[in-house]
Amino acid sequence: MRLLVVGRLSGQLAAAVKMAMAHGAKVNHVERTDQATEQLRRGQGADLLMVDYNLDIGALIAANEAERIFVPVVACGVDNDADKAAAAIRAGAKEFIPLPPEADLIAAVLAAVADDERPLISADPSMQAVIKLADQVARSEASILITGESGVGKEVMARYLHTHSKRAERPFISVNCAAIPDNLLESELFGHEKGAFTGAVARRIGKFEEADGGTLLLDEISEMDARLQAKLLRAIQERIIDRVGGTRPVPVNIRIIATSNRDLAKAVAEGTFREDLLYRLNVVNLRLPALRERPGDVAVLADHFVKKYAAANGVPVRPLSLDARRALAAHRWPGNVRELENAMHRAVLLAIGSEIDAQAIRLPDGQPLMGAVGGAVDNGLAGRAAQTADAVSRAYVGQTVAQMEKTLILDTLTHCLGNRTHAANILGISIRTLRNKLNEYADEGTQIMAPQTGIATAGYGVSAA
Repeated sequence: MRLLVVGRLSGQLAAAVKMAMAHGAKVNHVERTDQATEQLRRGQGADLLMVDYNLDIGALIAANEAERIFVPVVACGVDNDADKAAAAIRAGAKEFIPLPPEADLIAAVLAAVADDERPLISADPSMQAVIKLADQVARSEASILITGESGVGKEVMARYLHTHSKRAERPFISVNCAAIPDNLLESELFGHEKGAFTGAVARRIGKFEEADGGTLLLDEISEMDARLQAKLLRAIQERIIDRVGGTRPVPVNIRIIATSNRDLAKAVAEGTFREDLLYRLNVVNLRLPALRERPGDVAVLADHFVKKYAAANGVPVRPLSLDARRALAAHRWPGNVRELENAMHRAVLLAIGSEIDAQAIRLPDGQPLMGAVGGAVDNGLAGRAAQTADAVSRAYVGQTVAQMEKTLILDTLTHCLGNRTHAANILGISIRTLRNKLNEYADEGTQIMAPQTGIATAGYGVSAA
């Protein structure tokens, strides 16, 4: 993990830096907040900022966000002033670390805020075969395309490839192509020169240069605009880039990994994705099976998430009951590993007693998992499902197609907890089409669920998660 420390390096802050380095962090240091933003702008990236709470943390975060630099901040302070600590949290800091530091606290905060603890866990033969192939190609320089449904763990696999590659000691940089508007993605990838466009107040190093020597992950590559695909193809072929507004090419040495939850061959046939770019990206294809296709992974992943979220929430690790394991095995997991992780996080918080039982494992709407009650399949399930389907169909009678489409889109977004990419995948439409629909509904005054939060917000249609 890359840590940027901001503030005067006093003895106690220096001790915190040493502890962070002992836990594997690579540390840089500047004294002022403007120096921190400038360092990030120059491509000397960081996964976490540790900032003296006597500095203006709010201004630092605002300056970073103006440059589309989103790095979590933890505040630290020697005086243990409660007012200053609270002000730092209100300004946007994720955590506060009192100084002098405690080694366990430093380790816990680094793990919680940076969230680097994302191991690739599997016991199912179908997934083991994919991991075996990944091990074969990890140390090569070949571009790799990772495909699979939303939530199957494509970014986790990309990180696995990086950590097992010859570039493991160099940066791993990820860009979500679906979450960044087309007019900003070019600058995000290739950087820009001062004055290249309105708001370009200084040179900004893009993700290609930031990843130099390491690995660049292009997440959800299928959502990239066709014009930008041509520039990306040149960058991959010639290993040079042009900053927006630049006058000379910049050489880069990176390995490309791309992911997609859509059928890129179909996108090529439809004319929305370049065939030559697909060939460049798809030197090796790793298709990750959906969770329902690898049932042997459900139990081991559930156990992992129970331990992870018990530790994160400071509660004892309780085993899953036999009924709970049966319920987990019976569920289809349309949201894949991401849905399972969220379900186990809820279960850790809701469980009562010495075990996590089936009743503690809930869907996002609070309902228990269907398919297993008390460890056995509910014989009345089919009848209740038929009654529910009949009631739903009657409710739709009299509605226009547009009204039904709106209901379907908003209900699917709610099911996905506001995650645009996941919802678009379930609906079978592009993220761009989904954004346009949500913008249309927001303009009508409809409350739109914000990404990841479960909160309905008016006018939130343009965001993507």
